[in-house]
Amino acid sequence: MVTAAIFLAVTVAAGLGAVLLRLPPLVGFLVAGFALHAAGVAEPNYLETVADLGVTLLLFGIGLKLDVKTLLRKDVWLTTVAHLLVSVAIAIGFLGLLGVIGFSMLAGEGLGVLALLGLALSFSSTVFVVKVLDGRSDQSALYGRIAIGVLVMQDLIAVVFLSVSSDHPPSPWAFGLVLLIPGAWVLRRVWSKVGHGELQALFGVAVALGPGYALFDAVGLKGDLGALVLGMLLAGHPAATELSRNLFTLKELLLVGFFVSIGFSGQLTWQAAGIGLLMLLMLPFQAVATAVLLRLTRLRKRTAILTGLVLTNYSEFGLIVVAVGAQAGMLHDEWLVVLAVAVAGSFVLSSAVNTRGNEFAIRLAKRFPSRPNEWLHPEEQLIDVSGAEVLVLGMGRVGRGAVRQLCDDYGMAAMGVEHDPARVITLRNEGFTVVQADATDIEFWGRVRSAGAVRLAILAMPFHAANLIALSQLRASGFDGTVAAVARYDDDVAELERHGADAVFHLYGTAGLALADEAAEAALGYAAAERMRDAQARRNAHRDQGPDLSPESAAEPVVGGGPL
Repeated sequence: MVTAAIFLAVTVAAGLGAVLLRLPPLVGFLVAGFALHAAGVAEPNYLETVADLGVTLLLFGIGLKLDVKTLLRKDVWLTTVAHLLVSVAIAIGFLGLLGVIGFSMLAGEGLGVLALLGLALSFSSTVFVVKVLDGRSDQSALYGRIAIGVLVMQDLIAVVFLSVSSDHPPSPWAFGLVLLIPGAWVLRRVWSKVGHGELQALFGVAVALGPGYALFDAVGLKGDLGALVLGMLLAGHPAATELSRNLFTLKELLLVGFFVSIGFSGQLTWQAAGIGLLMLLMLPFQAVATAVLLRLTRLRKRTAILTGLVLTNYSEFGLIVVAVGAQAGMLHDEWLVVLAVAVAGSFVLSSAVNTRGNEFAIRLAKRFPSRPNEWLHPEEQLIDVSGAEVLVLGMGRVGRGAVRQLCDDYGMAAMGVEHDPARVITLRNEGFTVVQADATDIEFWGRVRSAGAVRLAILAMPFHAANLIALSQLRASGFDGTVAAVARYDDDVAELERHGADAVFHLYGTAGLALADEAAEAALGYAAAERMRDAQARRNAHRDQGPDLSPESAAEPVVGGGPL
């Protein structure tokens, strides 16, 4: 327990330091791991287990949200293969140059070693990318779906490499895993019976670790890949979003162990640290290559650039590939330390870049040649909002309620904006007017401004960061209409107001007011509740303006206990 207390104290302190420097906490967790290792603190036996649990639940959650059709998109599989080849070529050239310059670790290394290092450096981190997308609420955005599709394809390539190079190839029993397809039907039926709360979360963990991790590991495949596959087989269940939300906090806590464990990959030397940090110079070339490849598949400049930026990091799979290569005698063990430094450094660099990803995307887009709207992929073409007076961004429960209220009670032409294509289809079938678009896109807001009819925008997305980005993009586009937003916490309300929101509604506070209204109407009847609200409004007005001594005020009736 003493060791656990030391780890927790150092990790919390390092995470807080990163936040104070306006970096994501995971940067602090990485620093904590290297600092603890350098200080001679022994790695607890359970740290690796905690890290594996975090990654397993992460991949299970990805599977729950993954549309398999995304993997069949040309911009996903073609980009993955081309990116891998380009990354390996860049690594061979760059590392070969370092060997010529005089780095002894690279002197005499053959083409095979450089190619293996290039393969390890071609993977992007699933853990890191999903955390970035979660923070922006962008897993369902087009660039988020493409990024996740590329990550899954990369994971499959890594699994193939590990299977081929391992001393223990997969068992012939691995073919029996196809029985998981009918088995998923049984799991779905059980899932529908478990209800909500802790039992549902426990069911999710049991499925991810049992038929997911354990079965795949037993037949010689990576267990966390099994968790991903089980998640994909269960995707589409009505409770999938709820389960993913229930597992979110547990997954985030366990992933702290993963980031801390990177610092214990091996003994750090000056040369290993130097080569690892120099490897970061390859990241901009990989990012540009990814963006160009995606642009050639007829994606918009912003989509291609955001995907390239979010994938600009090295992966934990790279560490695994190098570790397996070292065990097979393909390269020296010290390369594992070099890769650990490169992975940690890429997380720090990518965190700083992706914190301002939308700003960088706007600036970099000016360097790409423009194409007509008709040239773009159908899902990327700008939509027409000319018939709308109100736009509601985010069509969850709050957004749907706002659209109904504005249309039914105020007679306004309200249009919903949602970036999840599956939800768009569902809402249209329910009778809503909804368009598929990204509210954080400056080009979208430019189209809104040019339409001229929109005079009210409501930001009802579930993540504060997404609402804040949309607000800044909206104002940057020159939109001069009214902007209302929702927030969960007092400091979020203040931040939205500082950035130009005309009205911000505290979800929990307004929920209490709505509950009181519903309760009063149920107890007193609608008419009596209306009279009480009107009387209270008059009393509040009198209190704010001072006493009204006119003869008319003396004759005004008082409702709720006074003389009539």
